[in-house]
Amino acid sequence: MSAYFEHLDLNHLLATYGYWAIFIGCLLEGETILILGGVAAHQQVLKLLPVIGYASLAGMLGDQLLFWAGRYFGDRLLPRLHKKQAAIDKVTALIHRHPTASIFSVRFLYGMRLLGPMVIGASKIAPLKFACINAVGALVWATLFAGAGYWAGEFLQRALGDLKPYRLPIALGVVGVVVAVALIRRYRSKGRHSSQG
Repeated sequence: MSAYFEHLDLNHLLATYGYWAIFIGCLLEGETILILGGVAAHQQVLKLLPVIGYASLAGMLGDQLLFWAGRYFGDRLLPRLHKKQAAIDKVTALIHRHPTASIFSVRFLYGMRLLGPMVIGASKIAPLKFACINAVGALVWATLFAGAGYWAGEFLQRALGDLKPYRLPIALGVVGVVVAVALIRRYRSKGRHSSQG
């Protein structure tokens, strides 16, 4: 089985398209592809600093686009998101209490990565303030998750030796873990809402 995975030239695919994959993945959501980018950097298929750089740029750009969407269309768009009202209220309350912290931390809050910047944009926070804090938050976020992937690669190499035959199973395993954590969080969140109702 491992020989089959070894024949898949993931090394070439990652080296050729890895940075683009990280940029596009982090523009949308990011954590899974960023962890895998960190593992690839540990294996010297990619370089760690460009992984962090591309991820930071994409994360910052994605949030800037969502911020401006919220600024111009938030009054019409947000009231239509009835199922997300609890999350909208949570971010709105956080903005009123701690505006700077809310901009920095929203990308780390589960379920807020896409919605949070829109709510912040609708709150009329100054665009320059958002851009500066968003840039710092994106850099810290990218460094943490790429670093986690890098050290996961170190751990796996110590446990398994040469990781080349295991690259696809590792990638699938990371995706599986991220999906499982997301499902558990969603289930717990639904449980809390139903108990409060």
